[in-house]
Amino acid sequence: MPLYFYTVKDSTGNTKTDTFSALSEDALVEKLQSEGYFIVNIRQLEEKSARKAADKKETVQRFDHDKSKIEDLLVLSRQMATMLEAGVTMLRSFDVILSQIQSKELFMAATKIRGDIEQGASLSAALTKHPKIFSQFWISLAEVGEASGTMPLVLNKLAHHVEQESAFQSAIISALVYPAILFTVCIGAIVFFALVVGPRFQDIFSSMHAQLPLMTVCLLATFAFIKQYLLYIIGGVVGLFFILKAYFSTPMGELQFEKILFSLPIVGDVTKLIVTERFAAQMAILIESGVPILYALEITEKMVNNKTCGLVVTQVREGVREGKGMADSLMESGFFPMMAVQMIKVGEETGELGKMLKHVAEFYQGNVEVFMKRLGTLIEPFMLVFMATIIGTIVISIFLPLFKLGQGGAHAQ
Repeated sequence: MPLYFYTVKDSTGNTKTDTFSALSEDALVEKLQSEGYFIVNIRQLEEKSARKAADKKETVQRFDHDKSKIEDLLVLSRQMATMLEAGVTMLRSFDVILSQIQSKELFMAATKIRGDIEQGASLSAALTKHPKIFSQFWISLAEVGEASGTMPLVLNKLAHHVEQESAFQSAIISALVYPAILFTVCIGAIVFFALVVGPRFQDIFSSMHAQLPLMTVCLLATFAFIKQYLLYIIGGVVGLFFILKAYFSTPMGELQFEKILFSLPIVGDVTKLIVTERFAAQMAILIESGVPILYALEITEKMVNNKTCGLVVTQVREGVREGKGMADSLMESGFFPMMAVQMIKVGEETGELGKMLKHVAEFYQGNVEVFMKRLGTLIEPFMLVFMATIIGTIVISIFLPLFKLGQGGAHAQ
């Protein structure tokens, strides 16, 4: 599209200059007049000047980060819902949003989406061109909003869902951060003793020609092994990590990893609750927005982010297509908790499936958050005891020969 440079005055007499891409000069005039501006001058920029102006305009935009995060999508959906509710047009909404986006990736995508909409494309069609940022979940809800004329309502539901998902993820991460830091510090302490402290005491003990306790001998041998093969150990761990990551990225590997994860005590149960919450939350917003149940199951099958659950949802979808109730198909799978199945069955019988799915999601989200908080509270003292045991064993093993030598010298006197 050609790029135009324009000068306008607002109702208070203030002058504004800017550049804007439009299909034609008449389209830009109509747009500016609809926004209440008095046009002073409009001229089309040549290709070279337009490119410089576009580059200059892009450099003015300041980004906090490159990739788009869930928080960026939350702000986008919330702002767009608010402006559309206030009667602001879709194009004008994007104009305002573009100036506030903090993700470079999302800014570039939103700029292209705005251009597509200006050329006559629907929002859902424009979103389809950016699958890495906007999932099928977003696209389907946008289609529902466009078809029903309830785009602000749908976007509000989407913003609420994204907000809950963000808070849920933050609660899980917060519970795991502190234990992870303690474990990292413990590993760092072991490596420090192996590389710095251990060799020095090895030299001291060698110069004394003292007979060392078995504990000290084992510790010094371990330190010597770590020091000599540290790079190989790091390389082996990193290599194993990437090999396992590549294998678990395959469909078969992903299923095996999930099978191992679900079979673990406590961890498996919590993981299943998280998957159940995600399934119920996504189904709730799709059903409440008016998406047909078969199509909602098809979307959720791809968006639930769990291969095992995805296969279960496929079976449920086939059961619903054959005329079974969703709750009956869920019960046959044996994957979902019985309470969730019973609540969904009540929702089907009362015609309030969307509402009951929402209650299921909220219930299991609360359960997981409480468990993660308790886990964090329990694991902190365990990690402290673990660190104290490791560090204490190292200190005792190193200083025990010195104590014995000191006692021997005292007896000799």
